[in-house]
Amino acid sequence: MFKPVRKAIFPVGGLGTRFLPATKSMPKEMLPVVDKPLIQYAVEEAKAAGIEQFIFVTGRGKSAIEDHFDISYELQQTLTERQRQHELQMINSMLPEPGQVAYIRQQEPLGLGHAVWCARNLVGDEPVAILLADDLVLAEQPCLKQMVDAHVYTGGNMVAVMDVPREQTRRYGVLDVLRDDGKLAAVRGLVEKPMPEKAPSTLSIIGRYILLPEVFDYLGAAEHGAGNEIQLTDAMAKMIGRHPFHGLRFEGKRFDCGDKIGFFEAQVAFALARPDLAKDVKAILRAYAG
Repeated sequence: MFKPVRKAIFPVGGLGTRFLPATKSMPKEMLPVVDKPLIQYAVEEAKAAGIEQFIFVTGRGKSAIEDHFDISYELQQTLTERQRQHELQMINSMLPEPGQVAYIRQQEPLGLGHAVWCARNLVGDEPVAILLADDLVLAEQPCLKQMVDAHVYTGGNMVAVMDVPREQTRRYGVLDVLRDDGKLAAVRGLVEKPMPEKAPSTLSIIGRYILLPEVFDYLGAAEHGAGNEIQLTDAMAKMIGRHPFHGLRFEGKRFDCGDKIGFFEAQVAFALARPDLAKDVKAILRAYAG
């Protein structure tokens, strides 16, 4: 019987330089898609997967994230006085239970692997989910829930994957596949951001992971990889052969919200998925498309 996935890490310490000047004083994870910040989508996805403890690895200038998941007494009082019950219920429903949230500071931006390693003492000896808020997934069943359901049967390590055009492999961690049934791919190896001609496949990792706690042992070696950063992919690769390792082709559409075009596409897709907005958004798009 495999241990359940109860904890999740949210690495939110990045500078968000690709969205300057918008992110000069606002965390990139607080950028809204329609009317909800990216980090809230990620937290809601984790909740839907049964996550009970939420670990945020932050950096300087990220206090807005902490405030977002805390009580705002002035706002609640104003909404109560104005009898805005819908809005009051909405902001209350997004609050975690007392003790469910922890914040850890990543003092230096040394890479995703380093950010994950910073949370090691809060994870313990159980598997942990990792969600990157930049990767937004529109799906009937949340992406992490699909992974948790599959992990019940596979155990070990698991990453969410999708096929990308070969010329884009240099932007991803890429799987070297041993077996593939069309949904679950057994992993033989991982390569971080390979050049297209050297990529072992086009099956690429997006920002969803379920990893065993041994990953912290490898991250603790602080070995620098691609970009002279401590890469999570490199630590995962060292666990292959020691534990089961699978890539899950999730059902849904992933949007790269760390990229301006991907962020814009997410705005359109999520607005069109809203019954209260779809009609007006379609009309606006038709008007601009000519």
